[in-house]
Amino acid sequence: MSLKEQLDQTKAAFISNIPAEVQTEIFQCIKDQQQSGIIVGLNAGDKAPNFSLMNSLGKQVTLYDELAKSPVILIFYRGSWCPFCNVQLRAYQQVLSEIQNDGAQLIAVTPQRPDKSLSQKEKENLAFQVLSDLNGYVAERYQILFELPGYLQNTFQNKLGLNLTAFNKSDRWVLPVPATYLIDKEGLIRYAHVDPDFMKRLEPQVIIEQLKKL
Repeated sequence: MSLKEQLDQTKAAFISNIPAEVQTEIFQCIKDQQQSGIIVGLNAGDKAPNFSLMNSLGKQVTLYDELAKSPVILIFYRGSWCPFCNVQLRAYQQVLSEIQNDGAQLIAVTPQRPDKSLSQKEKENLAFQVLSDLNGYVAERYQILFELPGYLQNTFQNKLGLNLTAFNKSDRWVLPVPATYLIDKEGLIRYAHVDPDFMKRLEPQVIIEQLKKL
């Protein structure tokens, strides 16, 4: 089953299980982002900003140090509470050996705190690095960070029971727009996929095809 098919199933379950008024607010936020006219995300040809973040075990990982070893597929995702993110991470885990055989590595970045990432890695059997971008400073440099509007903050906290500031140990109600980048060893972005509709993600085979071209 393709990633799109899995995401479509997840979306159908979301529509079936989430109250209509909550759906309306979430879809409104997606529409607002799509129609804002704001260019979201870095593009192919841009230099990837360097960063150092803690992984799920509290070890600091620096992007350019990892690029010195191999190209990096870099995924920004919202958090373990997001079922669409979990579907994507599982799909990429399934092709991790192919990514590694092609001489690259996979790194995921999320605003959630390290202990949440550790629990997620153990639960989902993820064998790649998951880094914590507390307060979204790295996502901001990649031009994918946004602040949840007030009505959606209220929805998350009072209707979905999710206080993002507590979950992420942050003082900001921020999330990354889901994004996938292929970065070569020189730090150049060779392929970019950014979509404000968090229910859509890049098929793993697309990025693998691009990887083979390096």
